[in-house]
This record gives sequence, C-alpha cells and structure tokens, in this order.
Amino acid sequence: MNEITNSLQNTFGIAPENQTKILYSLVILVVLGTIRFAILKIVWRLTEDPKSRYTWKRSVSFIIGFLTVILIGSVWIRAIGQFGAFLGLLTAGLAIALKDLLTNIAGWIFILTRKPFNLGDRVQIGEHAGDVIDIRLFQFTLLEIGNWVHADQSTGRIIHVPNGIVFSKAQSNYSTGFKYIWNEITVLVTFESNWQLAKKILQKIISDHSENLSTDAEKKIIEASKKYMIFYQYLTPIVYTSLEPSGILLTMRYICDPRKRRSTEHEIWEDVLKEFASHKEIEFAYPTQRFFTRPSEKDDSPL
Repeated sequence: MNEITNSLQNTFGIAPENQTKILYSLVILVVLGTIRFAILKIVWRLTEDPKSRYTWKRSVSFIIGFLTVILIGSVWIRAIGQFGAFLGLLTAGLAIALKDLLTNIAGWIFILTRKPFNLGDRVQIGEHAGDVIDIRLFQFTLLEIGNWVHADQSTGRIIHVPNGIVFSKAQSNYSTGFKYIWNEITVLVTFESNWQLAKKILQKIISDHSENLSTDAEKKIIEASKKYMIFYQYLTPIVYTSLEPSGILLTMRYICDPRKRRSTEHEIWEDVLKEFASHKEIEFAYPTQRFFTRPSEKDDSPL
C-alpha cells in the first residue's frame, strides 16, 4: 500500500492525505450510484406508470446528488479552507461571468418553492405555450401547443425554456386554480334568417355539451377561491347576440377543459350543422359586396 502511495506521489505529485480523500470520494460516488441504481430498479419493477417513474427518477437523482455534494464536501472541507481567499475571488468572478446561469438556478428555486406551475400543467410564458414535461436546474421543458396548430393542440415539438424567464415574463397557467377556461364559438347568420330560432338551437346545443361541466366547475371554483380571489356569478353557457355588416352574429360562450377545447368545438359544430340543415329558415352568412350601376343617358332618353 505504501508503495502505491509513494508511486502516486512521485508520478502525479499527489500528497498521501489527498490520495486518501480521493479514495473516499470515489467510494462515496460508487456507493451512492449503486443505491440510486437499486432504487430505480425496484421502482421500475413495481410500476409501469410513466409519471410515477419520472417523479421517482427526478427525486432520487436530486437527493443522491445533494448527498454526494455534502459527503464529498465534508471530505475535502479542510483543503478548501486553505484556499479560502482564492475561492472568494474566484466566486466573485464566476458570479459575473455566469450571471445567466445563476439567474436560471434562482428561477429553478423559485419554481420549486413558489410553484407557479408543476409537472403536467399547461402554461403559456411569453410566446411559448405547452405542457410542462420536465423541470431541471437550468431550464424547464414544454411539449408545445398552438403555433400553426389550431385550438391549443400539440405540435409535437419540445421547447426548452431557461428558468430565469419566470422573473421577466408573465406566466399563464391553464391548470392551477380554476381548472377550466371559457371558450367562444361564433356563428353568423343572414339578416333574413330566423335568428331567434337559431339562437334557441345554439343554446340547447352548448347546454347539452357543458351541463356536467358547469356542476363540476362550481365545486372547483369554491376550492380555487380558498387560494385566489376568483369569483364568477354565472357558470352556465350562454349565447350572445350582436350585429355584423354581413349578418347577425351569435356567440356561444361556455366553459371547457383546456385540453379538450378542439374536441368540444368539433362536436358542437357537427351538431350545429345538422340542426341548421333541417331548418330552411336559417342560413349561414358570409361577407358579400353589392354593386349598384347608374342607368346610362341613353336609357333615360324617351323613345
């Protein structure tokens, strides 16, 4: 053993006490790495749920990483103390050079403590919108929605967003607090149509599609009011009437699950098309232009 120690000291210039610290550090890495591997192996056998696996993997990795820093730091703490002044200057320089990285770390701490959003939440931050699928030390990851795809459906792209953005951009959360959104569908009918009948048909359709949601939403809003100042007097669907240059605009307003916005629109529109097709006195309107011609002088002359 002494021969190995002397050989390392002569070859690499590593003092015997530092060799011991390196050995302890390697042992700590191997032991904690083995523990992490064993825990994840057990979890993988016990569950096939992707969300549970992900949560366990992130939690175990964080705890093991934290223990690694603490244990290895305790091994080298005396050596670090000898270079205290140097480390102070080095830290100040790094703080300036790595300002963005430190901001992202502060953003990560803010996300974990204040929880403006959690894994699985649907959020919009700045121009980016999507479902949160990962939160890491320097960035969080969104499965993008919207963009060229209509009605908040997934594009399939993954967006990596720096954590520091939470300090400079407003965050819209579809999933926290009141877990529903208001959606509107506009239907334009001609001035000659029986708009009262059309409005009655639309009211029945959206009532049928959102009746159960209204009851559940009342419970959710009571829960949300315990944490946020959220208050809605009416949660029932309604149809508003207004005038447009091309006809009478009927706007259906109803609550829906943010992840089912497109499917609800699809079902409602199919019902609207079927109902309007059976009522000849209702016609869809569209932008039109009328041209009037002035009679020529020859037409005005007497025969």
